[in-house]
Amino acid sequence: MKILAIETSCDDTGIAVLQASSSKFKVLANVVSSQQIHANYGGVFPMMAKREHQRNLVPVLEQALKLAKLVNPGHNTAPGFAKFKIPNSKLQILKKILEKENNLFESTKEFLEKYEKPNVDIIAVTNGPGLEPCLHVGVNFAKALSYFWDIPVIPVNHIEGHILVNFMKHETWNMKQMFPAISLVVSGGHTQLILVKKIGNYEIIGETRDDAAGECFDKAARILGLGYPGGPIISKIASEFARSYLAKDPLRGMTSQILLPRPMMHSKDYDFSFSGLKTAVLYKIRDTDPKIAKSQEFIQEMCFAVQDAICDVLIKKTINAAKAYKAKTIILGGGVSANQELRKQFDYKLKAISYKLNLLVPPVNLSTDNGLMIAVAGYFNRNKKTSWKKLTVNANLRIGK
Repeated sequence: MKILAIETSCDDTGIAVLQASSSKFKVLANVVSSQQIHANYGGVFPMMAKREHQRNLVPVLEQALKLAKLVNPGHNTAPGFAKFKIPNSKLQILKKILEKENNLFESTKEFLEKYEKPNVDIIAVTNGPGLEPCLHVGVNFAKALSYFWDIPVIPVNHIEGHILVNFMKHETWNMKQMFPAISLVVSGGHTQLILVKKIGNYEIIGETRDDAAGECFDKAARILGLGYPGGPIISKIASEFARSYLAKDPLRGMTSQILLPRPMMHSKDYDFSFSGLKTAVLYKIRDTDPKIAKSQEFIQEMCFAVQDAICDVLIKKTINAAKAYKAKTIILGGGVSANQELRKQFDYKLKAISYKLNLLVPPVNLSTDNGLMIAVAGYFNRNKKTSWKKLTVNANLRIGK
């Protein structure tokens, strides 16, 4: 089974091709186009992101299909070859499907005139949660391809994609030893603890009440004047502080002297709150001598303190949930799971507890949004394939519903 997957929930245009079976997954292509334009504004603007998706989808699709060897580069483009003529009846339906995506319609039309139908069995596409304008672009594009190529589609929950991308090597595991599991999905828009009873059976047991962890990284970076996105920048500067000013002991015998709160770390539920941490950073800078607050050492130490506080909360809550639900596995996912300090501390803390827990962490390039995670989730949801006419967007889609 070959799955073509499309991801446009936020500001990354991702398309992947996965050859999938119960015995093995083989990645044929995984192409991501990240929108750098938002760095100039300190956050993602949905309508701007939508326009970038409209511009990127066809080139990314073409690149992915060529990598997967599902089209011949230059097919129907050599001198003497006429373009494939799309019947007017089909063209009108394509235009209707993409009526709100004018630029995308033109580039899609040109693409379909150049290439024959690829050897693909299913199209998987993110239909939520995410930014509604961005989701619509990807879903409408999937509808157009599904209609024109007569290929069924599978709607995929973005959060489930972050969880299931960890099962790329599922054929080598005893799956009965993996569940129940606790999944921490943590990104710029989401911070959730999810009880995974088995693949396809989920229950949200905790989530952020205000800012997501990634959002807290972004806002702290903005306060410090460091740019966007904040997570990678703060992580890099924090590691510089650790190398320069902390003991070389890998267990970190020293800590920052900047004391920041760990909101809700000791609450009896599994919810999160990071808005107070962002405010604490703002007040700490306000109450510090301006010359000191602008110094390289202070900024490095503040980055270290912010990262440390976020990691402490995420790890404590996740391990508490794993103990309470007698989980066999902890699964990480989402952009913040790419943070190296979070990974290192999770590994260290799990080795220190009295019983063994599996830890599944995606490769760094699969932590952030990508088409491959949608392809994997599409495979595990292959019984949900449907007609393009029934495909809808739900920006507030909840996993487990």
